[in-house]
Amino acid sequence: MNVNKAIVLGNVTRDPEVKTTPSGQTVASFGLATNRYWKDRESGEKKEQTEFHNIVVWGRLAEIAQQFLKKGSLVYIEGRLQTRNWEDPQGNKKYRTDIIAEKLQLGPQSGKKSDAQTAKPTTNKSNPPEMEEINVEEIPF
Repeated sequence: MNVNKAIVLGNVTRDPEVKTTPSGQTVASFGLATNRYWKDRESGEKKEQTEFHNIVVWGRLAEIAQQFLKKGSLVYIEGRLQTRNWEDPQGNKKYRTDIIAEKLQLGPQSGKKSDAQTAKPTTNKSNPPEMEEINVEEIPF
């Protein structure tokens, strides 16, 4: 048996960049920062380490990310790891590991409500009726 599962909870580092593939599929990508805290055993000093992740979301999740996520937003992501490789113009081999999101859960909205927080996500005819309207206030975290 094999398992490829990534679970991260962190803050969005850049607004989602949304594109549409030639076949009409929506895809969004954004950065996510997670922090790890610990106490140094020798000095007793509190330490912090930040890890940066590349997140890719497809379809309806990409539309939701575009509408509700912005830099600084707290978001929970479940997905799988996928590494891509290519050669740059100088012939060097490059690698990038992304988390392909399969679940996305919005964190609490901060401050007063903006138009993006009160707006309903756009509908997509391919979605089942129960997915047509999403009220941000009803999304559990």
